[in-house]
Amino acid sequence: MNNGNYRGRGVITNSPNRFEKLHIDTSGFEDNDLSESDDDASPVRTEYYRDHSRSILAKNESPDIGAGYSMNPYRGCEHGCVYCYARPTHEYLGFSAGLDFETKIMVKHDAAELLEREFANKSWEPQPVFFSGNTDCYQPAERALGITRKCLEVFRRFQNPVVVITKSSLVRRDADILGELSGLNLAKVIITITTLNKGLQSKLEPRASAPQRRLDTIEHLAKNNVKVGVNVAPVIPGLTDEEIPEIIKRSAESGASFAGRVILRLPHSVKEIFAEWLKNNMPDRAGKVLNRVREMHGGKLYDHAYGKRLTGEGVWAETIRTVYDNACRKHGLNEDSFHLDRTKFRREGNQYSMF
Repeated sequence: MNNGNYRGRGVITNSPNRFEKLHIDTSGFEDNDLSESDDDASPVRTEYYRDHSRSILAKNESPDIGAGYSMNPYRGCEHGCVYCYARPTHEYLGFSAGLDFETKIMVKHDAAELLEREFANKSWEPQPVFFSGNTDCYQPAERALGITRKCLEVFRRFQNPVVVITKSSLVRRDADILGELSGLNLAKVIITITTLNKGLQSKLEPRASAPQRRLDTIEHLAKNNVKVGVNVAPVIPGLTDEEIPEIIKRSAESGASFAGRVILRLPHSVKEIFAEWLKNNMPDRAGKVLNRVREMHGGKLYDHAYGKRLTGEGVWAETIRTVYDNACRKHGLNEDSFHLDRTKFRREGNQYSMF
């Protein structure tokens, strides 16, 4: 019986595209059953397409993000997180923010070469790069393609600081490079945990690593001298907000030394996608969740205003902030200010065939 989703997929339909369709290069990669999900039987196969972008670093102008530059070796994300704020970006490619977002993945196969070119350019000023800013750089395709690891090797060679954000246990594969960079104060890793309830997680984030595997990943990275923290995100009021203290507690026990939080964001078509998911999967909670989201965004399901979109406002937002702050204080997270080193960056001694 269909419970409102394809097995192993977060969304069952394609929402209308806001933009005119583009021509897509259909010579892609085969889906070789790369998912991390324990239950990976899905009637919809993932298709991979070559992305011929000419640059890899995206400058961030948003004052509330705290990241000057970010990079995404993949566009679209097979993790299939129902709530993902990046879904609408797929519409610029002629795809849908719905099922297309998680089944039609654009691959920047030459991301490492593009990053090398950026760092070699004399106009580049060394600063932390968020890896990734929209989609997960350790989504299932990375297991076979290894693009993220090649990019990390470029960060190591130039000694430019990097912040890795992921929901995937695959990041453990690169603990050697990340440990070396972290030892030079050039890297930190943020593991995102939305819920510790595996049943809920498997519906919200069907192809991301299970909650316990994420906690194990924090422990593994910490034991390999990687500066690692947890991002409690997105906090879904009326659904996952009550888990904040336990997520902080178990992350700290696993070796996390810092934490962050982000409130649920529902831009553009994600509103309809998430509301449909609630109706199909959590019908008894749907009204409560959506009403609380509205309460935190001035009566709307989303407020894109800087300073409000990541935290919300009002009574529920303040309650979440207080619970989070108390949990971090209790378990010793965020006690030390931490800034990655920009002074070790180097170009000398590197040879580039492209110049």
